[in-house]
Amino acid sequence: MAGLPDKARAVIIGGGISGCSVAYHLAKAGWTDIVLLERKRLTSGTTWHAAGLIGQLRGSANMTRLARYSAGLYVGLEAETGIATGMRQVGSISVALTADRMEELRRQATLARIFDVEVGEVSPAEIKAMYPHLNVGDVLGGVHLPLDGQCDPANIAMALAKGARMRGAVIAEGVAVTRVITAAGRVTGVEYDSAEGPGHIAADVVINCGGMWGRDLAAQNGVTVPLHACEHFYLVTEAIAGLGHLPVLRVPDECAYYKSDAGKMMLGAFEPKAKPWGMGGIRADFEFDTLPEDWDHFQPILEAAMERMPLFQTAGIHTFFNGPESFTPDDRYYLGEAPELGGYWVAAGYNSIGIASSGGAGMALAHWIAHGEPPFDLWEVDIRRAQPFQKNRAYLKERVSETLGLLYADHYPYRQMATSRGVRRSPLHDALAARGAVFGEVAGWERANWFAHAGQEPAYRYGWGRANWFDNQRAEHMAVRTGVGLFDMTSFGKIRVEGPGACAFLNRVCAAQVDVAVGRVVYAQMLNARGGIESDLTVTRLSETAFLLVVPGATLQRDLAWLRRHLGTDFAVITDVTAGEAVLCLMGPGSRDVLGRVSPQDFSNAAHPFGTAREIEIGMGLARAHRVSYVGELGWELYVPTDQACHVFEALVEAAPELTLCGLHALDSCRIEKAYRHFGHDITDEDHVLEAGLGFAVSRKKPAFIGRDAVLRKDDAGVSRRMMQFLVRDPEAMIFHNEAIVRDGKIVGPVTSGNYGHALGGAVGLGYVPCAGQSAAEVLGSRYEIEIAGRRYAAEVSLVPMYDPKSERMRL
Repeated sequence: MAGLPDKARAVIIGGGISGCSVAYHLAKAGWTDIVLLERKRLTSGTTWHAAGLIGQLRGSANMTRLARYSAGLYVGLEAETGIATGMRQVGSISVALTADRMEELRRQATLARIFDVEVGEVSPAEIKAMYPHLNVGDVLGGVHLPLDGQCDPANIAMALAKGARMRGAVIAEGVAVTRVITAAGRVTGVEYDSAEGPGHIAADVVINCGGMWGRDLAAQNGVTVPLHACEHFYLVTEAIAGLGHLPVLRVPDECAYYKSDAGKMMLGAFEPKAKPWGMGGIRADFEFDTLPEDWDHFQPILEAAMERMPLFQTAGIHTFFNGPESFTPDDRYYLGEAPELGGYWVAAGYNSIGIASSGGAGMALAHWIAHGEPPFDLWEVDIRRAQPFQKNRAYLKERVSETLGLLYADHYPYRQMATSRGVRRSPLHDALAARGAVFGEVAGWERANWFAHAGQEPAYRYGWGRANWFDNQRAEHMAVRTGVGLFDMTSFGKIRVEGPGACAFLNRVCAAQVDVAVGRVVYAQMLNARGGIESDLTVTRLSETAFLLVVPGATLQRDLAWLRRHLGTDFAVITDVTAGEAVLCLMGPGSRDVLGRVSPQDFSNAAHPFGTAREIEIGMGLARAHRVSYVGELGWELYVPTDQACHVFEALVEAAPELTLCGLHALDSCRIEKAYRHFGHDITDEDHVLEAGLGFAVSRKKPAFIGRDAVLRKDDAGVSRRMMQFLVRDPEAMIFHNEAIVRDGKIVGPVTSGNYGHALGGAVGLGYVPCAGQSAAEVLGSRYEIEIAGRRYAAEVSLVPMYDPKSERMRL
């Protein structure tokens, strides 16, 4: 095509707001040889029909940071480019019709205060004053965010495109990328078709911003981008006299949102069961297209709206709109470099918050591409969380029928997906189900979260107080503390690294010393150059040249990608062996006695010390027993060949009638009593290993490992924040995540993870407290509270685990 270069530093595929934002921010970063290719016209896929709601509060600090960046960017774009963006900070109101929803909104208000987002709790009368058209007779209250707003999505995309062009980027419409070209595991360019014929552009990086086309485009190169389009409905009334600029209104209990625009009122829906679309692919000529009306599907939303806002009973309907948007299995978008292919980047799958998210996402991705690392922790949206099986279209079609509606569902703690279940199962799944297991799902794995008693309903009943399984968790928890419990942890990711260079390679990527005797188990982190934690794992030396790395099931793809990226010239082979072994964790002071009944081996401290692994006979099979613990008690992780797992399980339960089957909820409550960190919540690539309190796992004696210089600098400078443990004894307090840490009356940060400490007798949380220039005694000397949904509870604090602070019980 005339005017297109044959080489570029970056080729961006897709001209919606996401692609335009990436182009704008790469150009702003100084990259001038950028080409954006749009198959039809800019915004013609999803952006043009988006509602344009700009909310600044998200579920975490960094997602809020991105949303706030988007809002600020859009406010300034018009002056920069001369294109009107329609950005108006009219504010937003979310209202509650139930006590549970009010609790959630109050928790969100606390979250806003943590992140310094202006927020106010508003009464029904105050809501009515701001929104005179609203029926507030059954409204319990709400929250008001005055700096939220709305915009013209298509014009914002155009403004971003113009801003990119002003800095030298080439943006071409009517150019369809047909193939991403690769060599030696990296992208080398793209091939395209245009009205003037086919062409080729060589490129260093390719960014897939293809929206609902992104999955199939990625699949051509074996890249996993699990997303699927759904039909998304809204209607717009005729003009209503005197309507004015009202705040954006959300009534999540009725699955509805409202926006006034140009004197008309928009009603949109996130209905509980959505309609997936495009299962068989999207036709080639799709451009600014709408989908067929479905009044029957939308009718329940409209009927509720006519009661909630009576003006809908008399206003004429100008437009009933149905258009496709892409959704993902977990309602979070994808950002980052694909683990399968170097130089292949993704920004797609925005789950109907693409306008509010794309400004910040484009900034973050451009930084990541230009600097080789993200600007801050982005694990929530990292493409490496996607599991390869999730690109299965039958799986996606069923799952996204649920995820669209979950945007406005009650966001209860421990809420489990109902669709697309049972894909990945342990060999013990049926045996556990027969014994009352109630399963949750992580990375597709079905995992026993708790065990129902005989006669008890084996199902979740969601809420914000003590759960219907609270007493079950307590019984399992205390069995581990006082007797013996058995967990099925087959979902652990298992990576075998072997070869003559394996030891040198692992010592370079791990902060701990892994050149240890055969049979030793080492707790370690993989760090980045800033000292941030990229992975939290154990490394077991199986032989002189072979190691087993055990990681959380949810981070397996991330960890594999990190290892492969850093392998370099070391002669080692990295293999995912997760499916080859089941893992049974036998934990508690009675575990040694139980093992002695099913195995002839000696499990004494002398014969099998803490932190070692060896092969054992068990029942009539073989296993590898690792003496480690994530619950803080004497215990072993038993790695059993998958084909022998059922036999070993049966041998254990038959030999030990006192054994209690335990679920992941009890595992988590035990680990938080021990203040063990959880990757993705307590520790991330943004958290320095020393500030996370994990300096004991770092070997300063090693001459070279990734992150060593950052560790030594922090050793010299001192930490600026500390990970602390908090205990709230008030029986009403339930800590889950993102409650506020209050120090001497001032909010200083969020709780990173929480659960109930049954042995400690109260809710327990972890979180970071800023402490630059302060001693440990000064930090501990303050008065601490935890704010939960606007209420503050006194908290005890500690820098060491409150349960068994010297970790003596694991070494019994």
